[in-house]
Order: sequence, then structure tokens, then C-alpha cells
Amino acid sequence: MKKLIIWVQNIRPLKIITVFLAATFLFLVQACNRPTIAGQPPQPAGQPPNVQRYDPTKDYPISRYQGGMNNFSDVDPRSREAERSARDRADVLIENAQRNIERKGIDSTDQYVRNYREGTPFGERVKNLGEDVGSSAEEVREGVTKGTKRGVENLQENVENAAKGLTRNVQRGTEDVGKNIQRRTEDAEEAVNRTLREAD
Repeated sequence: MKKLIIWVQNIRPLKIITVFLAATFLFLVQACNRPTIAGQPPQPAGQPPNVQRYDPTKDYPISRYQGGMNNFSDVDPRSREAERSARDRADVLIENAQRNIERKGIDSTDQYVRNYREGTPFGERVKNLGEDVGSSAEEVREGVTKGTKRGVENLQENVENAAKGLTRNVQRGTEDVGKNIQRRTEDAEEAVNRTLREAD
């Protein structure tokens, strides 16, 4: 045991610092070193990994000659694709609208045209239209009254909850004040008793 204590006392801090710095340097060199992948040339310094370098010996695909500026087309090829896709989307929307019109039964324009051609009297057509408008107005009125009623109920409930919360807060406040007064009187009583004991 004495030998171990003597050995520890003989170790100098400079040796410990030197060993620590050498180990840290080796660790950093290994961590920051780029691994070389078999069959791939090393990357030049400052170039991020996985970047393909231009090889002048290879033949890269080039856009075909179209005679515009710099021997290529003056129009961005992406705009042509967007134009085509916009036309396709427009055609789909038109077909969808046609299907919706054909499926529509009662309120479609075809029904009114048919009524007109069949000779339904003008007064009856106006009456049917008035009934449709009247039923729509009735539905709107019912929706508004239900919404208003629900809003009033919510308001009453919120007021009741606020009143209950306020009374609870007042009760808690009075209880806290009572407890604080009781604690202070107990502390004062204790202080008086302590001073009397010290005086004896």
C-alpha cells in the first residue's frame, strides 16, 4: 500500500496533462478523418462528400438543338408541361360539371325548361318558385333561432360558472386571511413565550 501511495505522489501533473492531450489529439484525428471508400477516388479538400465531379472524358446527355438563343429553345420546357396539365385539369373539371348537371333532378334548369315547354302556366311556375324561396327562408329562420337560443344558453351557463368561481375565490381568500391571522397570532404567542423563557 505504501508503494502505491509513493507512486501516486511521484506522478507529476504535467505528465497527466501530456497524456490527456495526446489521447484527445488522437481521438480528434480519427473522428475528423474522412474514410476512403473502396473503388472511389478521394475527394479534393473543401469539396463536400457525395458530389459528382465533372469528367471531361464522359459524354453527358445534352438537350437537343432547337435553334433558339444558345442553340436551345427559348421557352422553358416546364411551362409546356404546366400548360398541358392545366388543360387536362380543365377538361376533367368540365366533365365533372357536366355530370353534376345531368344528375341534378329537381332544381336543375332542365326541369324549368321542361315545365315551360309542357305549358305549365306562368302563375303556377311563380307559385312553385315562391314556395321554394319560402321554404328556404323558413329553414334559414329556424337555423338562426336555434343558433340564437343556443348562444343565450351558453351565455347563461358562462355567467353561472363565473359567479360560482367568484364565490369560490372569495371563500378561499377569506379562509386564507383567517389562516394567516391565526398563524401570526401563534407566532406572536410563541415569540412572547420564548422571550419570557429567556428572561427567566
